[in-house]
Amino acid sequence: MSKTVIHTPNAPAPVGPYNQAIVASGQMIFVSGQIPLDPQTGEFVGSGDISQQTQQVMQNVQGILEASGVTWENVVKMTIYLTDLSNFGTVNQIYGQYFQEDSAPARACVEVAGLPKGALVEMECIAIA
Repeated sequence: MSKTVIHTPNAPAPVGPYNQAIVASGQMIFVSGQIPLDPQTGEFVGSGDISQQTQQVMQNVQGILEASGVTWENVVKMTIYLTDLSNFGTVNQIYGQYFQEDSAPARACVEVAGLPKGALVEMECIAIA
C-alpha cells in the first residue's frame, strides 16, 4: 500500500502530530478533522458564531480536497462533531450548500464535550479519487 501526505496552504497547518490528509493506495483520501482556523493566519475564526465557524471548516476541507485532486463529489463519508446539537440545523443548512442531495455522502453527526481551541464544530471526511 502506498501512502501520500497532502499539505496545502489552503487549509490550516496541523497543530499536532498529524497531516491534513493522507491518500492511501492512490484512491482513498482521509481528511483530518478541520476546525475553524484561517489557513493564512492560523487564527481562530468566528468565536461563538456557529455559522462563521461552519463556513470556515467547509472552506478548509474544500482546500484539502482540491489539493488532493478531488471535489465534494468524491466525498463518500463525512463526520461532523458539534459541542451543541442545537446548532445542527445551522450546520446542516451550510453543509447542504456543498452537496447535491442525490449524491451526498454518508454522514454521522455527534455531540462532543469539547473540541480543540474551543471550536463549536469540527469535520473530517473520506473521499475517493
